[in-house]
Amino acid sequence: MKRNAITIIGAGLVGALLATLLAQRGFAVDVFERRPDPRKAGFIGGRSINLALAERGWHGLRVAGLQERIGAIAVMMRGRMVHHLDGHTELLRYGRDDSEVIWSVNRGTLNMALLDAAEAAGATVHFGSPLHAVDWEKSTLQIVDGGSFTSHPFTTLIGADGAGSALRATMTSMIDLGEHFAPLDHGYKELEIPSHGGAFAMEPNALHIWPRGNYMCIALPNAEGSFTVTLFLPNQGNPSFATVVTADDAQTLFARDFADALALIPDLRSDFANNPTGMLGTLYLDRWHLDSRALLIGDAAHAIVPFHGQGMNCGFEDAVELAEVMERDDDIAAVFAEFERRRKPNADAIAAMALENYVEMRDSVADAHFLLMRTLERTLAARHPGRFVPRYWMVTFSRLPYSVAYERGEIQTKILRELTQGKQSIEQIDLQHADKLIQQQLAPLA
Repeated sequence: MKRNAITIIGAGLVGALLATLLAQRGFAVDVFERRPDPRKAGFIGGRSINLALAERGWHGLRVAGLQERIGAIAVMMRGRMVHHLDGHTELLRYGRDDSEVIWSVNRGTLNMALLDAAEAAGATVHFGSPLHAVDWEKSTLQIVDGGSFTSHPFTTLIGADGAGSALRATMTSMIDLGEHFAPLDHGYKELEIPSHGGAFAMEPNALHIWPRGNYMCIALPNAEGSFTVTLFLPNQGNPSFATVVTADDAQTLFARDFADALALIPDLRSDFANNPTGMLGTLYLDRWHLDSRALLIGDAAHAIVPFHGQGMNCGFEDAVELAEVMERDDDIAAVFAEFERRRKPNADAIAAMALENYVEMRDSVADAHFLLMRTLERTLAARHPGRFVPRYWMVTFSRLPYSVAYERGEIQTKILRELTQGKQSIEQIDLQHADKLIQQQLAPLA
């Protein structure tokens, strides 16, 4: 039996997963997507950062029945392979062993798999159908159809149409969402390390990172043997996207700062010249919904910077929680309010942690004091299992609320800084004093 009719704006990762989950639960689901069907027209690349699937994302895929299919296209990453300026590398593991890893997956391939799943579950996806306007009084959508507009009735709208959400823009005519966008003063450019006859040019099971202080380059593996490379630079200063403008500038920058990567990017000049420069920032809203008529989820409600690899994972967690709440309660206005109450503190927490992680990735991973803190963190986690739990583990390998990970992480970082102040090695640290601080300040995790 079909439940309420749900109209989703956006058939990206979060929209397609939500469509699948709701259709599986008996909802009549229509999805309107502005782009053409990527399974027919091809996925439009050139400005995408590879995705890092962690436990929260895998959980959403498991609930949708997609773990096996996506597992076949995901590449394990054990940790950060740090490429130092002098050319030597070192692997900083994410977890204790290969049971605690993250997975690189190509955005286009994943999106197409999710679209297949949504349609198989019974959702109807309308491609090439951008939202133009909403008549809130008549409960109709105006969709661009070729050179004209078509009208579609709706009962309940859910906006999963990204940071530049068209639905969010129309909602502001009805209610003040308290929207604030905080741009990061850095941008990014996508490049590629191609496969070598189907083989990887570097260690495949790692997230490669070239930290250079105020800027960096990263590379994530793809299943067919290539790496998606992302160059992150400030918008101003030297070097920046204001000074690295041409293909010649990019060639000079890489020869100086990323020499071992340069040898692996044969199309650096054309990639740099042809791929657009992406913008980064954090979207904050005070309110995500308009009574029972509309709700925003994923990046449409809380876009974040990509430096914790949690944007998609957080969006998938949104989709799972919303589907579960909608299945239990027919009062859509109450469902939307409850969903916002649950998810907003967690969205705010991961937004803050993602910004902090950028500083760690571009600078701290090459810093001796940071590495000492990480060594001590592992030591204390082994001494106090279930009480001193690394924040990265809570975010990446568990489904603890982001807000819990953030709050406990702040306490733990303060303890680590106090214990490592003025120290050069783990042998100099008073572990008995550390034990007392942990017992006093951290309750065991439930």
